[in-house]
Amino acid sequence: MQGNILLVEDDLEIARIIRDMLIRNDYKVTWATTGLEGWEDFQSATYDLVLVDVMLPEMDGLSLCKNIRLKSDIPMIIISARKADEDKVKGLGLGADDYIAKPFSMLELKARVESHLRRWRRYQGIPEKANQTSYRHGLMVDWDEQQIFLHSRRVTLTGKEFDLLAILAQHPERTFSKHELYEHVWKRVETDEVHTVTVHIKSLRKKLHDSVKTPRYIQTVWGKGYRFIGE
Repeated sequence: MQGNILLVEDDLEIARIIRDMLIRNDYKVTWATTGLEGWEDFQSATYDLVLVDVMLPEMDGLSLCKNIRLKSDIPMIIISARKADEDKVKGLGLGADDYIAKPFSMLELKARVESHLRRWRRYQGIPEKANQTSYRHGLMVDWDEQQIFLHSRRVTLTGKEFDLLAILAQHPERTFSKHELYEHVWKRVETDEVHTVTVHIKSLRKKLHDSVKTPRYIQTVWGKGYRFIGE
């Protein structure tokens, strides 16, 4: 497990998206929908990081941050639709470590969570964990070393194959067209070269023992492109 996170967010749709992203990345998540519920959850368990919305019923997010900071030094990230500088200054002044304004990408939030946890663990003298993600059906990706393992056995990929897997796996809810994948991975816009993506996806699937008819990792969305389903 990467860490235990307290998420305090009353917007159900946003909270579910954040929670699902964190769970996919091997975090344990406790979700509270009010400030008071979040405060009670915080006092009843041990957490590594707190994500707090500002506009909350029963107890607003800034008051919750103030209460938490009086008891603990763990990282706190405010997530809010408010973009005014005074709100950011007030939140950071009450002890929050970061402030991210809605809307934001899950990739950005994931990066900020990982960054604050790394700093917190260094401060605590806790050895840093490898930057790895485990997926269903035995797939594990080591992002720092750019290596993948299938049932604990290393699978050798080319650089482009790894980049294709990475862009798909890091955005599992999104379908990428061949043109988009070509632009992301090859860094060029060539409408006549998208067959290159097809060739590399075929090779990647072969190495992952991933069937087109019954995919475990990469699904073809007919007429649209590909998406990652190996969460």
